[in-house]
Amino acid sequence: MSGGAIRPGAREPAFDAVLCDIDGVIRFFDLSEVSRLERAAGLPEGTTASVGFAPENDLPLLLGRITREEWADSIVRGLLPRVTPYEAEALARAFSTAGFRADEAVVGLLRHVREHCPLVLVSNATRWLDDDLALLGLTGLAHSVVNSSLVGVVKPDRRIYEIAAELAGVAPDRCLFVDDRQENVDAAVALGMTGVLHRDAAGLRTALLPVAGRARAGPPGD
Repeated sequence: MSGGAIRPGAREPAFDAVLCDIDGVIRFFDLSEVSRLERAAGLPEGTTASVGFAPENDLPLLLGRITREEWADSIVRGLLPRVTPYEAEALARAFSTAGFRADEAVVGLLRHVREHCPLVLVSNATRWLDDDLALLGLTGLAHSVVNSSLVGVVKPDRRIYEIAAELAGVAPDRCLFVDDRQENVDAAVALGMTGVLHRDAAGLRTALLPVAGRARAGPPGD
């Protein structure tokens, strides 16, 4: 955890709103087919991800400037000539359309948080994020969603945090920010937010205890 300290059992929570990342916290992708294709092509596992997430390929997608198909084309170009065109296209297709699942423990915690304070999802995401959330049954999980591809700015740019705080109706120094990337947490802390580097649902439960778990945990000293 970074930023302001959170004391489980404290009388008042250290925040009035929760701003939460999506990928790596709520949503996780299944890249098993990509790994299988990489092994078959003689590539080290993770090669396709390193190409797909390279700034020159990833950033235009997350800023809403290119389509999924254009992103896949950039992955094909990045994989050539290490593999054949057929292998590159198969890898790009598998990577850009990979399935995903939600961490139901984290979702349960966030649903409970939503009952107590504003919840805003803040994601470096694609223009089809709303469709993906619908597939996961999470359309109404948060009060608002800040999608980089729609607002035109990505984490860790301070503006995306300011947009999220504005939507929550809460000053930045009264926001708890959760993300699985240290640089994104650091940027939130620089704005005065309480930062939580996400590792698992158990750690998140502890971080959210001041606002979401007080009734369950009982009064201090129990």
